[in-house]
This record gives sequence, structure tokens and C-alpha cells, in this order.
Amino acid sequence: MLIGSRWLAGGSRVLPAIEVAVLASAVAAPLLLQSRPELVTLATNVLILSLLAISFDLCWGYSGIMSFGQALFFGVAGYGVALIGRDLEFSHAWGTLPLAMLIGLLLSFVFAAFLLLGRRTPTVIFVALGTLTGSYAAERLVSGWQYVGAGNGLSAVKLLQVGSHELVEGTAFYFLALALLLACYLTARYVMRSQFGLVLAGMRQNEERLAFFGYRVQLFKALIFSFAGLLAGLSGALSAYHQGFIGPGSMGPGLSTAAVLYCLFGGSGTLIGPVLGTFLIEVISYQLADQQQIKQYWPVILGLVLLVVIVFKPSGILGFFVSERERIGSYGGAGRKRRGGR
Repeated sequence: MLIGSRWLAGGSRVLPAIEVAVLASAVAAPLLLQSRPELVTLATNVLILSLLAISFDLCWGYSGIMSFGQALFFGVAGYGVALIGRDLEFSHAWGTLPLAMLIGLLLSFVFAAFLLLGRRTPTVIFVALGTLTGSYAAERLVSGWQYVGAGNGLSAVKLLQVGSHELVEGTAFYFLALALLLACYLTARYVMRSQFGLVLAGMRQNEERLAFFGYRVQLFKALIFSFAGLLAGLSGALSAYHQGFIGPGSMGPGLSTAAVLYCLFGGSGTLIGPVLGTFLIEVISYQLADQQQIKQYWPVILGLVLLVVIVFKPSGILGFFVSERERIGSYGGAGRKRRGGR
């Protein structure tokens, strides 16, 4: 979802074309769907969840961190802005959205300190189970905490204020979500193309070699994990304002797993892949909402489709249109083949 053509190695043009097409479609969508406000609401939700999917992509696609806890940062930030609106009557975007990002950043850094910065190098399974446990424990905690609505969650979340205007579902909220997603996308792209991103690419290729040269690889992982938590926190705040509700499921393993599916289905290590994956899964789910006989089997169908895609195209849906070489050259991310080590 960005414009440019010089950032790809080897003069590749497919990924920029996909990104430009996605951006153009996103800008035109609310104008084409004015007669279907429910579809504008769906499109806004896709943009918000795309932020969550990108946050997982930064963890797994670029850093090799299998995080099953992205929903934790999403949900805690969502509860935070909802409580501030309820108890302090404050919901101005200039205050609550940065606060949500700060909540996601600090909480993810705390998890990174425990899971990634220990004396021993953590395994993928250890981090996955650690983040999954945190997400599940948080969901159970808020489910029994009356101050935050217990199992019923917090409803009637105060509307997000931008200047003197209160944003409700519709075109205005859509374009706010699109602007924030684009800004975060560009920031993530810049980080991945920086020296910091090149170190992450080297870690994915051969972590032991980088450690031998004196790089503190776990610190780099902790930093990108914290940045991903920041994006997840922003996504959670936008979701709470857009839905007017935040509940225990917003920080549980279910949503964390959904973020994994969005990313892997679209194509990890590309940034644009998670956006496409979120769009496809959410639109198909919406279409099946009224098909009760199919809806109950949709998770199984989705799992089978994902399994087929991963087996035949580990790079996800994007892999059908973009070659492995192009993916490697585009961001230096997860597409790189390892030459040994980790």
C-alpha cells in the first residue's frame, strides 16, 4: 500500500503495482459503496485488522518471532481508551490514539524483556507459548473483572473526537483508518529498508553468524517486537472506537490466531500480504454470514485452504503473483533462504 518503484532490488515491478492497485482501490472503495453503508463499515474493519496483521508480520515475517499474543496488545489498548472515555470523559484522537500506541509499546516491551532478553536464546516454541499464555490469561482475567464489564465487556464506548467532530461509522472514520494504516505501513517499510531492517534480514538468514560478529540479535528482536506491539495497540483503539465495544475476546487467542491466518494466508514478509489476507478472509466471512449451513464449517474450510496454500505456496496468496526472488529483493524479509544456522 505505498507508492514507489526504486525500493525493489533487481528492478522488480509486480509488488509496487500490487501496492498501488490496493491503495487506489482503498481510496475509491467508500465512494463506490456509498449506497451500502454496511460495506463501508466492513471495509473500515478490514483496514483496522490489517494493522494487527502487519504487526504479526513484523514479528514472524521479518524477525522469526512466532507471537500468538498480538491480540493482547490490541485488547489492552482497546480497554484503555474505552475506560478513559467512560471514567474521564476523554476521547480526543490527539490524546487517546498516542496513548494506545504507548500502551501497546510498553506492554510488548515487558513481554520482550521476559521472553527474548534472558540469558539463554529462546526457542520459537518458547516465545509462541509465552505469548499465547499471556493472551489467554488476560482474556480470563477480564472475563471475571466487573470493573471492565467482566464477560459482557465494555459497550457504548465514547465516540472518537477529531477536533470538534465525533466520528461514527462511515466514510470519515474509514479515511481516518486508511490514513493511519498508510502512515504505519510507510513507517514499517522505512524501518525494514533501513540498516535496522538489514540486520533483521541477516538474522533470518543466519542468526548465529550475526551474533558472532557482535550483534545483540535478541535486542533487535525485542525492539521490533515492541514496535509491532505499538501497531497492535493502535489497531485495538481504533477497533474499540469503531465497534463501540471491547470485550474479552478482543485480547484472547482467537483474535491472535486470526492475525496469524491473515498474515500467512496473504503472504508473510511482504507487508502488503497481510493486508490482502485480511481483506480476503474478512470478505469471505461476511459473504458466508447468512449461510448458516456453511458458516459453521467455515473455520474448517479456512484451515484446509490455508493448509493447501502453505503446502503449495508457502509465501501465501501473494506467492501466486510474485516470485520468490522478488520477495527476497523487495524487503529482505522472510523470503530469504537460510544458508545454515538457526
